[in-house]
Amino acid sequence: MRIKELLNQRVSAAMRAVGIPSECSPTLALSGKPQFGDYQANGAMGAAKHMKTNPRELAQKILDNLDLNGIAEKVEIAGPGFINIHLASEFLANSLAEPKSSAATIRQTVVIDHSSPNLAKEMHVGHLRSTIIGDAISRVLEYRGHRVIRQNHMGDWGTQFGMLIAELEEHLGEGEQAELALNDLELFYQQSKKHFDADPEFADRARAYVVKLQSGDQHCRNLWQQFISVSVAHNLDIYERLNVGLREQHIAAESSYNHDLENVVQELIDQGLAIESDGAKVVFLDELADKNGEPSPMIVQKSGGGYLYASSDLAALRHRVNNLKADRILYFIDARQSLHMKQVFITGRKANFVPDQISLEHHAFGTMMGSDGRPFKTRSGGTVKLADLLVEAVERAEHLVREKNTELSDEEIEIVARKIGIGAIKYADLSITRTNDYIFNWDAMMSFEGNTAPYLQYAYTRICSIFRKANIEEETFSAPVEIIEAQEKSLAFKLLQFDELIDQVATDCYPHVLCAYLYEVASAFMSFYEHCPILKADVPQKTQLSRLQLSALAAATLSQGLDLLGIEVMEKM
Repeated sequence: MRIKELLNQRVSAAMRAVGIPSECSPTLALSGKPQFGDYQANGAMGAAKHMKTNPRELAQKILDNLDLNGIAEKVEIAGPGFINIHLASEFLANSLAEPKSSAATIRQTVVIDHSSPNLAKEMHVGHLRSTIIGDAISRVLEYRGHRVIRQNHMGDWGTQFGMLIAELEEHLGEGEQAELALNDLELFYQQSKKHFDADPEFADRARAYVVKLQSGDQHCRNLWQQFISVSVAHNLDIYERLNVGLREQHIAAESSYNHDLENVVQELIDQGLAIESDGAKVVFLDELADKNGEPSPMIVQKSGGGYLYASSDLAALRHRVNNLKADRILYFIDARQSLHMKQVFITGRKANFVPDQISLEHHAFGTMMGSDGRPFKTRSGGTVKLADLLVEAVERAEHLVREKNTELSDEEIEIVARKIGIGAIKYADLSITRTNDYIFNWDAMMSFEGNTAPYLQYAYTRICSIFRKANIEEETFSAPVEIIEAQEKSLAFKLLQFDELIDQVATDCYPHVLCAYLYEVASAFMSFYEHCPILKADVPQKTQLSRLQLSALAAATLSQGLDLLGIEVMEKM
Protein backbone atom coordinates (compact mmCIF):
# COMPACT_ATOMS: atom_id res chain seq x y z
CA MET A 1 0.00 0.00 0.00
CA ARG A 2 1.20 3.53 -0.77
CA ILE A 3 2.27 5.41 2.39
CA LYS A 4 0.03 8.40 1.76
CA GLU A 5 -2.96 6.12 1.21
CA LEU A 6 -2.19 4.24 4.44
CA LEU A 7 -1.88 7.47 6.43
CA ASN A 8 -5.09 8.82 4.89
CA GLN A 9 -6.94 5.72 6.06
CA ARG A 10 -5.55 5.94 9.60
CA VAL A 11 -6.20 9.69 10.00
CA SER A 12 -9.68 9.34 8.47
CA ALA A 13 -10.50 6.58 10.97
CA ALA A 14 -9.36 8.80 13.85
CA MET A 15 -11.46 11.71 12.54
CA ARG A 16 -14.56 9.53 12.31
CA ALA A 17 -13.88 8.22 15.82
CA VAL A 18 -14.25 11.74 17.27
CA GLY A 19 -17.42 12.48 15.35
CA ILE A 20 -16.01 14.49 12.44
CA PRO A 21 -18.33 14.08 9.42
CA SER A 22 -17.10 12.09 6.42
CA GLU A 23 -17.11 15.12 4.08
CA CYS A 24 -14.15 16.49 6.06
CA SER A 25 -10.91 14.99 4.71
CA PRO A 26 -7.51 14.58 6.42
CA THR A 27 -5.93 16.96 3.84
CA LEU A 28 -2.65 15.06 3.94
CA ALA A 29 0.41 16.63 2.29
CA LEU A 30 4.17 16.22 2.23
CA SER A 31 5.83 18.48 4.77
CA GLY A 32 7.70 21.44 3.36
CA LYS A 33 10.53 21.24 5.92
CA PRO A 34 12.12 18.30 7.82
CA GLN A 35 11.34 19.83 11.23
CA PHE A 36 7.63 19.53 10.43
CA GLY A 37 7.90 15.77 9.86
CA ASP A 38 7.42 13.80 6.68
CA TYR A 39 3.68 14.37 6.23
CA GLN A 40 1.24 16.91 7.62
CA ALA A 41 -2.45 16.23 8.20
CA ASN A 42 -4.14 19.63 7.91
CA GLY A 43 -7.77 18.54 8.05
CA ALA A 44 -8.41 19.62 11.66
CA MET A 45 -8.68 23.28 10.64
CA GLY A 46 -11.31 22.66 7.99
CA ALA A 47 -13.21 20.25 10.22
CA ALA A 48 -13.13 22.72 13.15
CA LYS A 49 -14.56 25.47 10.96
CA HIS A 50 -17.28 23.10 9.79
CA MET A 51 -18.08 22.05 13.38
CA LYS A 52 -17.54 25.53 14.87
CA THR A 53 -14.98 24.37 17.42
CA ASN A 54 -11.33 25.02 18.34
CA PRO A 55 -9.00 23.49 15.69
CA ARG A 56 -6.09 22.76 18.01
CA GLU A 57 -8.36 21.01 20.53
CA LEU A 58 -9.93 19.01 17.70
CA ALA A 59 -6.45 18.08 16.41
CA GLN A 60 -5.60 16.75 19.88
CA LYS A 61 -8.73 14.58 19.89
CA ILE A 62 -7.75 13.21 16.46
CA LEU A 63 -4.24 12.54 17.75
CA ASP A 64 -5.59 10.70 20.81
CA ASN A 65 -7.43 8.29 18.47
CA LEU A 66 -4.74 8.01 15.81
CA ASP A 67 -3.08 4.59 15.55
CA LEU A 68 0.28 4.90 13.81
CA ASN A 69 2.02 2.23 15.87
CA GLY A 70 4.95 0.84 13.87
CA ILE A 71 4.50 3.54 11.22
CA ALA A 72 5.49 6.83 12.88
CA GLU A 73 8.23 7.48 15.42
CA LYS A 74 6.67 10.79 16.44
CA VAL A 75 3.33 12.58 15.89
CA GLU A 76 2.83 16.14 17.14
CA ILE A 77 0.51 19.11 16.88
CA ALA A 78 1.91 22.37 15.54
CA GLY A 79 0.51 25.85 15.03
CA PRO A 80 -3.28 26.19 14.90
CA GLY A 81 -3.86 22.46 14.43
CA PHE A 82 -1.41 20.88 11.99
CA ILE A 83 -0.63 17.25 12.78
CA ASN A 84 3.01 16.52 11.93
CA ILE A 85 3.86 12.88 11.22
CA HIS A 86 7.49 11.73 11.50
CA LEU A 87 7.76 8.29 9.89
CA ALA A 88 9.80 5.58 11.61
CA SER A 89 13.06 4.57 9.94
CA GLU A 90 12.29 0.87 10.45
CA PHE A 91 8.90 1.33 8.76
CA LEU A 92 10.57 2.98 5.75
CA ALA A 93 13.19 0.21 5.55
CA ASN A 94 10.52 -2.50 5.67
CA SER A 95 8.42 -0.66 3.07
CA LEU A 96 11.35 -0.64 0.64
CA ALA A 97 11.44 -4.44 0.82
CA GLU A 98 7.78 -4.79 -0.15
CA PRO A 99 6.99 -5.56 -3.80
CA LYS A 100 5.84 -2.57 -5.85
CA SER A 101 2.24 -2.41 -7.03
CA SER A 102 1.93 -0.18 -10.10
CA ALA A 103 -1.43 -1.43 -11.37
CA ALA A 104 -4.43 0.91 -11.18
CA THR A 105 -7.42 -0.25 -9.15
CA ILE A 106 -9.76 0.41 -12.08
CA ARG A 107 -8.21 -0.23 -15.48
CA GLN A 108 -9.44 1.86 -18.38
CA THR A 109 -9.15 2.05 -22.14
CA VAL A 110 -7.42 5.36 -22.78
CA VAL A 111 -7.20 6.81 -26.30
CA ILE A 112 -4.36 9.31 -26.69
CA ASP A 113 -4.27 11.70 -29.66
CA HIS A 114 -0.75 13.06 -30.08
CA SER A 115 1.87 14.17 -32.61
CA SER A 116 -0.52 14.49 -35.60
CA PRO A 117 1.80 16.12 -38.16
CA ASN A 118 0.67 17.41 -41.55
CA LEU A 119 2.00 14.99 -44.17
CA ALA A 120 2.31 17.76 -46.75
CA LYS A 121 5.50 18.94 -45.01
CA GLU A 122 8.38 17.64 -42.91
CA MET A 123 7.98 17.52 -39.14
CA HIS A 124 9.31 20.67 -37.47
CA VAL A 125 9.97 21.77 -33.89
CA GLY A 126 6.29 22.65 -33.49
CA HIS A 127 5.51 18.91 -33.51
CA LEU A 128 7.98 18.08 -30.74
CA ARG A 129 5.87 18.91 -27.68
CA SER A 130 2.73 17.02 -28.75
CA THR A 131 4.83 14.01 -29.74
CA ILE A 132 6.92 13.63 -26.60
CA ILE A 133 4.38 14.80 -23.99
CA GLY A 134 1.78 12.42 -25.41
CA ASP A 135 4.35 9.63 -25.48
CA ALA A 136 5.33 10.18 -21.83
CA ILE A 137 1.72 10.08 -20.65
CA SER A 138 1.10 6.97 -22.80
CA ARG A 139 4.03 5.25 -21.07
CA VAL A 140 2.84 6.31 -17.61
CA LEU A 141 -0.69 5.03 -18.22
CA GLU A 142 0.64 1.75 -19.65
CA TYR A 143 2.83 1.37 -16.56
CA ARG A 144 -0.32 1.80 -14.46
CA GLY A 145 -1.89 -1.12 -16.34
CA HIS A 146 -4.36 0.79 -18.51
CA ARG A 147 -5.07 -0.22 -22.10
CA VAL A 148 -3.59 2.65 -24.08
CA ILE A 149 -4.51 3.21 -27.72
CA ARG A 150 -2.31 5.78 -29.44
CA GLN A 151 -3.92 7.70 -32.29
CA ASN A 152 -1.74 9.69 -34.69
CA HIS A 153 -4.30 11.94 -36.42
CA MET A 154 -2.03 12.78 -39.37
CA GLY A 155 -3.15 15.45 -41.81
CA ASP A 156 -3.22 13.63 -45.14
CA TRP A 157 -6.21 15.29 -46.78
CA GLY A 158 -7.19 18.73 -48.05
CA THR A 159 -6.67 21.17 -50.88
CA GLN A 160 -2.85 21.28 -50.72
CA PHE A 161 -2.66 17.62 -51.74
CA GLY A 162 -4.06 18.41 -55.19
CA MET A 163 -1.11 20.72 -55.72
CA LEU A 164 1.38 18.20 -54.35
CA ILE A 165 0.24 15.21 -56.41
CA ALA A 166 0.12 17.34 -59.57
CA GLU A 167 3.76 18.31 -58.88
CA LEU A 168 4.69 14.68 -58.17
CA GLU A 169 3.05 13.59 -61.43
CA GLU A 170 5.34 15.91 -63.39
CA HIS A 171 8.45 14.59 -61.61
CA LEU A 172 7.42 10.99 -62.24
CA GLY A 173 6.66 11.84 -65.88
CA GLU A 174 10.31 12.89 -66.23
CA GLY A 175 11.42 9.48 -64.97
CA GLU A 176 12.28 10.48 -61.39
CA GLN A 177 11.55 8.07 -58.54
CA ALA A 178 9.00 9.21 -55.93
CA GLU A 179 11.52 8.70 -53.08
CA LEU A 180 14.09 10.95 -54.79
CA ALA A 181 11.55 13.61 -55.77
CA LEU A 182 10.29 13.73 -52.17
CA ASN A 183 13.68 13.44 -50.50
CA ASP A 184 13.21 16.93 -49.02
CA LEU A 185 9.49 17.36 -48.34
CA GLU A 186 9.84 20.98 -47.34
CA LEU A 187 11.65 21.84 -50.56
CA PHE A 188 9.15 19.83 -52.60
CA TYR A 189 6.26 21.73 -51.00
CA GLN A 190 7.93 25.07 -51.76
CA GLN A 191 8.55 24.04 -55.38
CA SER A 192 4.96 22.94 -55.89
CA LYS A 193 3.61 26.15 -54.28
CA LYS A 194 5.82 28.27 -56.52
CA HIS A 195 4.63 26.26 -59.53
CA PHE A 196 1.02 26.69 -58.43
CA ASP A 197 1.35 30.47 -58.09
CA ALA A 198 3.24 30.96 -61.38
CA ASP A 199 1.46 28.57 -63.75
CA PRO A 200 -2.35 28.98 -64.15
CA GLU A 201 -2.63 25.73 -66.11
CA PHE A 202 -0.85 23.80 -63.35
CA ALA A 203 -3.04 25.51 -60.73
CA ASP A 204 -6.22 24.48 -62.59
CA ARG A 205 -4.98 20.89 -62.81
CA ALA A 206 -4.14 20.91 -59.10
CA ARG A 207 -7.63 22.13 -58.19
CA ALA A 208 -9.19 19.49 -60.44
CA TYR A 209 -7.04 16.82 -58.77
CA VAL A 210 -8.46 17.77 -55.36
CA VAL A 211 -11.97 17.00 -56.62
CA LYS A 212 -10.81 13.80 -58.33
CA LEU A 213 -8.93 12.69 -55.22
CA GLN A 214 -11.97 13.21 -53.02
CA SER A 215 -14.14 11.42 -55.58
CA GLY A 216 -11.92 8.34 -55.53
CA ASP A 217 -10.18 8.72 -58.91
CA GLN A 218 -7.67 5.85 -59.04
CA HIS A 219 -4.88 7.75 -60.82
CA CYS A 220 -4.98 10.57 -58.26
CA ARG A 221 -5.27 8.08 -55.42
CA ASN A 222 -2.12 6.28 -56.61
CA LEU A 223 -0.16 9.53 -56.78
CA TRP A 224 -1.49 10.56 -53.38
CA GLN A 225 -0.54 7.19 -51.87
CA GLN A 226 3.04 7.47 -53.12
CA PHE A 227 3.34 10.91 -51.55
CA ILE A 228 1.80 9.71 -48.27
CA SER A 229 4.02 6.63 -48.08
CA VAL A 230 7.24 8.66 -48.39
CA SER A 231 6.02 11.26 -45.89
CA VAL A 232 4.94 8.61 -43.36
CA ALA A 233 8.32 6.88 -43.66
CA HIS A 234 10.01 10.20 -42.83
CA ASN A 235 7.84 10.61 -39.72
CA LEU A 236 8.38 7.05 -38.53
CA ASP A 237 12.14 7.60 -38.79
CA ILE A 238 11.80 10.71 -36.59
CA TYR A 239 9.77 8.75 -34.01
CA GLU A 240 12.40 6.04 -33.84
CA ARG A 241 15.21 8.56 -33.39
CA LEU A 242 13.18 10.36 -30.71
CA ASN A 243 12.55 7.05 -28.90
CA VAL A 244 8.78 7.47 -28.83
CA GLY A 245 6.29 4.62 -29.12
CA LEU A 246 4.35 5.77 -32.20
CA ARG A 247 4.35 3.19 -34.98
CA GLU A 248 2.64 2.79 -38.33
CA GLN A 249 -0.28 0.91 -36.76
CA HIS A 250 -1.08 3.97 -34.64
CA ILE A 251 -1.78 6.18 -37.66
CA ALA A 252 -5.44 7.16 -37.87
CA ALA A 253 -5.20 9.91 -40.47
CA GLU A 254 -7.88 12.40 -41.47
CA SER A 255 -8.68 10.43 -44.60
CA SER A 256 -9.70 7.39 -42.54
CA TYR A 257 -12.83 9.27 -41.42
CA ASN A 258 -14.01 10.36 -44.89
CA HIS A 259 -16.72 7.72 -45.00
CA ASP A 260 -18.44 9.17 -41.92
CA LEU A 261 -18.26 12.92 -42.57
CA GLU A 262 -21.56 13.10 -44.47
CA ASN A 263 -23.25 11.08 -41.71
CA VAL A 264 -21.86 13.37 -38.99
CA VAL A 265 -23.16 16.51 -40.65
CA GLN A 266 -26.55 14.96 -41.41
CA GLU A 267 -27.02 13.83 -37.82
CA LEU A 268 -26.16 17.32 -36.58
CA ILE A 269 -28.77 18.74 -38.98
CA ASP A 270 -31.38 16.14 -37.99
CA GLN A 271 -30.90 17.03 -34.31
CA GLY A 272 -31.22 20.73 -35.03
CA LEU A 273 -27.65 21.39 -33.92
CA ALA A 274 -26.33 22.42 -37.34
CA ILE A 275 -28.17 24.95 -39.50
CA GLU A 276 -27.47 26.57 -42.86
CA SER A 277 -25.73 29.94 -42.75
CA ASP A 278 -24.54 31.63 -45.96
CA GLY A 279 -24.64 28.25 -47.69
CA ALA A 280 -22.48 26.54 -45.04
CA LYS A 281 -23.61 24.13 -42.30
CA VAL A 282 -22.80 25.69 -38.93
CA VAL A 283 -23.22 24.71 -35.28
CA PHE A 284 -23.82 27.76 -33.06
CA LEU A 285 -22.78 27.18 -29.44
CA ASP A 286 -24.39 29.36 -26.77
CA GLU A 287 -22.10 27.70 -24.22
CA LEU A 288 -19.16 29.60 -25.75
CA ALA A 289 -20.91 32.91 -26.40
CA ASP A 290 -18.79 36.06 -26.49
CA LYS A 291 -19.18 39.04 -24.14
CA ASN A 292 -22.00 40.38 -26.35
CA GLY A 293 -23.93 37.13 -26.04
CA GLU A 294 -23.19 36.03 -29.62
CA PRO A 295 -22.88 32.23 -29.85
CA SER A 296 -19.62 30.67 -31.04
CA PRO A 297 -19.90 29.36 -34.63
CA MET A 298 -18.31 26.07 -35.72
CA ILE A 299 -18.50 25.33 -39.46
CA VAL A 300 -18.91 21.61 -40.16
CA GLN A 301 -19.41 21.87 -43.94
CA LYS A 302 -18.38 24.66 -46.28
CA SER A 303 -20.80 26.23 -48.79
CA GLY A 304 -19.08 24.31 -51.59
CA GLY A 305 -19.67 20.99 -49.83
CA GLY A 306 -16.17 20.54 -48.40
CA TYR A 307 -15.51 19.41 -44.85
CA LEU A 308 -13.25 20.92 -42.20
CA TYR A 309 -11.19 19.88 -39.17
CA ALA A 310 -14.32 20.05 -37.01
CA SER A 311 -16.03 17.45 -39.22
CA SER A 312 -13.16 14.95 -39.07
CA ASP A 313 -12.60 15.57 -35.34
CA LEU A 314 -16.26 14.75 -34.64
CA ALA A 315 -16.02 11.63 -36.79
CA ALA A 316 -12.84 10.65 -34.92
CA LEU A 317 -14.69 11.10 -31.62
CA ARG A 318 -17.43 8.72 -32.78
CA HIS A 319 -14.84 6.16 -33.84
CA ARG A 320 -13.00 6.37 -30.53
CA VAL A 321 -16.20 5.93 -28.56
CA ASN A 322 -17.99 3.33 -30.69
CA ASN A 323 -15.11 1.30 -32.12
CA LEU A 324 -12.20 1.76 -29.72
CA LYS A 325 -14.50 1.68 -26.65
CA ALA A 326 -12.61 4.48 -24.91
CA ASP A 327 -13.23 5.34 -21.25
CA ARG A 328 -10.97 8.37 -21.46
CA ILE A 329 -9.85 10.36 -24.53
CA LEU A 330 -6.80 12.63 -24.22
CA TYR A 331 -5.73 15.23 -26.77
CA PHE A 332 -2.23 16.70 -26.69
CA ILE A 333 -2.69 19.73 -28.93
CA ASP A 334 -1.22 23.20 -28.41
CA ALA A 335 -3.08 25.90 -26.53
CA ARG A 336 -3.97 27.83 -29.69
CA GLN A 337 -6.50 25.11 -30.50
CA SER A 338 -8.32 25.43 -27.16
CA LEU A 339 -11.45 27.05 -28.60
CA HIS A 340 -11.65 24.47 -31.39
CA MET A 341 -11.38 21.59 -28.91
CA LYS A 342 -14.07 23.11 -26.66
CA GLN A 343 -16.36 23.41 -29.69
CA VAL A 344 -15.77 19.80 -30.69
CA PHE A 345 -16.24 18.47 -27.15
CA ILE A 346 -19.45 20.43 -26.52
CA THR A 347 -20.91 19.47 -29.90
CA GLY A 348 -19.94 15.82 -29.40
CA ARG A 349 -21.74 15.77 -26.05
CA LYS A 350 -24.85 17.59 -27.32
CA ALA A 351 -25.13 15.27 -30.33
CA ASN A 352 -24.82 12.22 -28.02
CA PHE A 353 -21.71 11.10 -29.89
CA VAL A 354 -19.96 10.90 -26.49
CA PRO A 355 -21.74 9.64 -23.34
CA ASP A 356 -21.25 11.60 -20.10
CA GLN A 357 -19.22 8.84 -18.45
CA ILE A 358 -16.44 9.11 -21.05
CA SER A 359 -13.81 11.69 -20.14
CA LEU A 360 -12.81 14.17 -22.87
CA GLU A 361 -9.58 16.00 -22.02
CA HIS A 362 -7.62 18.59 -23.99
CA HIS A 363 -4.16 18.81 -22.42
CA ALA A 364 -2.85 22.00 -23.97
CA PHE A 365 0.77 23.06 -24.05
CA GLY A 366 2.74 26.23 -24.72
CA THR A 367 5.28 27.12 -27.40
CA MET A 368 9.00 26.48 -27.76
CA MET A 369 10.59 29.94 -27.94
CA GLY A 370 13.93 31.20 -29.19
CA SER A 371 16.27 33.39 -27.13
CA ASP A 372 14.48 36.43 -28.60
CA GLY A 373 11.24 35.36 -26.91
CA ARG A 374 9.58 34.50 -30.20
CA PRO A 375 8.65 31.06 -31.60
CA PHE A 376 11.86 29.10 -32.29
CA LYS A 377 13.16 29.64 -35.85
CA THR A 378 16.34 29.15 -37.87
CA ARG A 379 18.79 32.08 -38.08
CA SER A 380 17.30 32.94 -41.47
CA GLY A 381 13.82 32.99 -39.93
CA GLY A 382 12.67 29.67 -41.39
CA THR A 383 11.03 26.70 -39.71
CA VAL A 384 13.44 24.43 -37.81
CA LYS A 385 13.15 20.88 -39.11
CA LEU A 386 12.86 18.35 -36.31
CA ALA A 387 15.29 16.01 -38.09
CA ASP A 388 17.95 18.74 -38.19
CA LEU A 389 17.42 19.54 -34.50
CA LEU A 390 17.99 15.91 -33.52
CA VAL A 391 21.17 15.68 -35.61
CA GLU A 392 22.56 18.81 -33.96
CA ALA A 393 21.67 17.51 -30.49
CA VAL A 394 23.63 14.30 -31.02
CA GLU A 395 26.60 16.17 -32.52
CA ARG A 396 26.74 18.55 -29.53
CA ALA A 397 26.48 15.62 -27.10
CA GLU A 398 29.29 13.77 -28.87
CA HIS A 399 31.54 16.81 -28.56
CA LEU A 400 30.80 16.96 -24.81
CA VAL A 401 31.40 13.24 -24.29
CA ARG A 402 34.74 13.33 -26.13
CA GLU A 403 35.79 16.26 -23.93
CA LYS A 404 34.89 14.51 -20.69
CA ASN A 405 35.76 10.85 -21.39
CA THR A 406 38.71 9.47 -23.34
CA GLU A 407 38.22 5.88 -22.19
CA LEU A 408 35.15 5.06 -24.28
CA SER A 409 35.48 3.49 -27.73
CA ASP A 410 34.14 5.31 -30.79
CA GLU A 411 31.19 2.91 -30.87
CA GLU A 412 30.42 3.56 -27.19
CA ILE A 413 30.71 7.32 -27.71
CA GLU A 414 28.22 7.13 -30.58
CA ILE A 415 25.67 5.31 -28.42
CA VAL A 416 26.19 7.56 -25.38
CA ALA A 417 26.00 10.72 -27.50
CA ARG A 418 22.70 9.64 -29.02
CA LYS A 419 21.18 8.92 -25.60
CA ILE A 420 22.44 12.17 -24.09
CA GLY A 421 21.53 14.37 -27.06
CA ILE A 422 18.02 13.05 -27.57
CA GLY A 423 17.42 12.79 -23.82
CA ALA A 424 18.53 16.40 -23.30
CA ILE A 425 16.07 17.79 -25.86
CA LYS A 426 13.18 15.73 -24.50
CA TYR A 427 13.86 16.43 -20.83
CA ALA A 428 14.27 20.18 -21.38
CA ASP A 429 10.75 20.18 -22.78
CA LEU A 430 9.13 17.69 -20.39
CA SER A 431 10.60 19.34 -17.28
CA ILE A 432 8.74 22.58 -18.03
CA THR A 433 5.14 22.91 -16.83
CA ARG A 434 3.19 21.75 -19.88
CA THR A 435 1.02 24.85 -20.20
CA ASN A 436 4.00 27.25 -20.20
CA ASP A 437 6.10 28.50 -23.10
CA TYR A 438 9.82 27.84 -22.71
CA ILE A 439 13.10 29.19 -24.07
CA PHE A 440 15.16 26.72 -26.11
CA ASN A 441 18.74 26.86 -24.83
CA TRP A 442 21.41 24.36 -25.89
CA ASP A 443 23.83 25.14 -23.03
CA ALA A 444 21.16 24.75 -20.34
CA MET A 445 19.74 21.47 -21.65
CA MET A 446 23.19 19.89 -22.22
CA SER A 447 24.49 20.80 -18.76
CA PHE A 448 25.63 18.05 -16.40
CA GLU A 449 24.46 20.18 -13.47
CA GLY A 450 20.94 21.04 -12.35
CA ASN A 451 17.60 19.62 -13.43
CA THR A 452 18.68 18.17 -16.80
CA ALA A 453 18.70 14.77 -18.49
CA PRO A 454 22.54 14.56 -18.53
CA TYR A 455 22.61 15.14 -14.75
CA LEU A 456 20.09 12.34 -14.14
CA GLN A 457 21.82 10.02 -16.60
CA TYR A 458 25.11 10.74 -14.86
CA ALA A 459 23.57 9.95 -11.45
CA TYR A 460 22.54 6.56 -12.84
CA THR A 461 26.01 5.84 -14.25
CA ARG A 462 27.56 6.87 -10.92
CA ILE A 463 25.57 4.10 -9.22
CA CYS A 464 26.55 1.62 -11.92
CA SER A 465 30.21 2.45 -11.33
CA ILE A 466 29.81 1.66 -7.61
CA PHE A 467 28.57 -1.82 -8.42
CA ARG A 468 31.32 -2.34 -11.04
CA LYS A 469 33.90 -1.38 -8.43
CA ALA A 470 32.32 -3.80 -5.93
CA ASN A 471 32.17 -6.47 -8.67
CA ILE A 472 28.46 -7.01 -7.96
CA GLU A 473 25.58 -7.36 -10.43
CA GLU A 474 23.33 -4.40 -9.61
CA GLU A 475 20.12 -5.82 -11.14
CA THR A 476 20.21 -9.06 -9.14
CA PHE A 477 21.51 -7.57 -5.90
CA SER A 478 19.28 -7.71 -2.84
CA ALA A 479 19.91 -6.99 0.83
CA PRO A 480 17.96 -5.68 3.84
CA VAL A 481 18.02 -1.93 4.40
CA GLU A 482 19.03 -0.46 7.75
CA ILE A 483 18.44 3.28 8.07
CA ILE A 484 20.78 5.09 10.44
CA GLU A 485 21.83 8.40 8.92
CA ALA A 486 19.50 11.28 7.99
CA GLN A 487 20.62 11.06 4.35
CA GLU A 488 19.64 7.37 4.24
CA LYS A 489 16.18 8.18 5.56
CA SER A 490 15.78 11.07 3.14
CA LEU A 491 16.68 8.87 0.15
CA ALA A 492 14.48 5.97 1.33
CA PHE A 493 11.50 8.28 1.87
CA LYS A 494 11.95 9.83 -1.57
CA LEU A 495 12.15 6.42 -3.27
CA LEU A 496 8.91 5.31 -1.61
CA GLN A 497 7.01 8.23 -3.17
CA PHE A 498 7.42 6.90 -6.73
CA ASP A 499 4.06 5.17 -7.18
CA GLU A 500 2.14 8.02 -5.52
CA LEU A 501 3.85 10.39 -7.91
CA ILE A 502 2.98 8.22 -10.94
CA ASP A 503 -0.67 8.19 -9.83
CA GLN A 504 -0.62 11.99 -9.90
CA VAL A 505 0.96 12.17 -13.38
CA ALA A 506 -1.52 9.61 -14.74
CA THR A 507 -4.40 11.76 -13.51
CA ASP A 508 -3.16 15.29 -14.23
CA CYS A 509 -0.95 14.59 -17.28
CA TYR A 510 1.88 16.90 -16.19
CA PRO A 511 5.21 15.17 -16.97
CA HIS A 512 7.20 17.96 -15.29
CA VAL A 513 6.04 16.56 -11.93
CA LEU A 514 7.87 13.29 -12.71
CA CYS A 515 10.94 15.24 -13.88
CA ALA A 516 11.05 17.24 -10.64
CA TYR A 517 10.71 14.03 -8.62
CA LEU A 518 13.57 12.29 -10.47
CA TYR A 519 15.78 15.34 -9.91
CA GLU A 520 14.96 15.12 -6.19
CA VAL A 521 15.84 11.40 -6.20
CA ALA A 522 19.17 12.08 -7.94
CA SER A 523 19.93 14.94 -5.53
CA ALA A 524 19.01 12.79 -2.51
CA PHE A 525 21.28 10.03 -3.82
CA MET A 526 24.20 12.42 -4.36
CA SER A 527 23.80 13.75 -0.79
CA PHE A 528 23.61 10.17 0.51
CA TYR A 529 26.70 9.20 -1.52
CA GLU A 530 28.71 12.12 -0.12
CA HIS A 531 27.78 11.56 3.52
CA CYS A 532 27.41 7.77 3.72
CA PRO A 533 30.54 5.82 2.63
CA ILE A 534 29.73 2.56 0.86
CA LEU A 535 32.86 0.69 -0.20
CA LYS A 536 35.39 2.07 2.29
CA ALA A 537 37.26 -0.61 4.24
CA ASP A 538 36.06 0.63 7.64
CA VAL A 539 32.35 0.38 6.74
CA PRO A 540 30.74 -2.66 8.48
CA GLN A 541 29.51 -5.29 6.01
CA LYS A 542 25.88 -5.00 7.15
CA THR A 543 25.95 -1.25 6.58
CA GLN A 544 27.73 -1.65 3.25
CA LEU A 545 25.11 -4.10 1.99
CA SER A 546 22.30 -1.82 3.17
CA ARG A 547 23.79 1.16 1.35
CA LEU A 548 24.35 -0.88 -1.79
CA GLN A 549 20.67 -1.85 -1.65
CA LEU A 550 19.63 1.80 -1.33
CA SER A 551 21.88 2.58 -4.30
CA ALA A 552 20.36 -0.22 -6.37
CA LEU A 553 16.84 0.99 -5.58
CA ALA A 554 17.83 4.54 -6.54
CA ALA A 555 19.24 3.31 -9.86
CA ALA A 556 16.08 1.29 -10.57
CA THR A 557 13.88 4.31 -9.79
CA LEU A 558 15.92 6.64 -12.01
CA SER A 559 15.95 4.11 -14.83
CA GLN A 560 12.21 3.41 -14.57
CA GLY A 561 11.31 7.09 -14.26
CA LEU A 562 13.45 8.16 -17.22
CA ASP A 563 12.06 5.29 -19.28
CA LEU A 564 8.54 6.58 -18.61
CA LEU A 565 9.74 9.89 -20.08
CA GLY A 566 11.18 8.05 -23.08
CA ILE A 567 14.79 8.79 -22.05
CA GLU A 568 17.49 6.11 -22.10
CA VAL A 569 20.20 5.53 -19.50
CA MET A 570 23.69 4.09 -19.91
CA GLU A 571 26.14 2.33 -17.59
CA LYS A 572 29.09 4.46 -18.72
CA MET A 573 29.34 8.03 -19.97
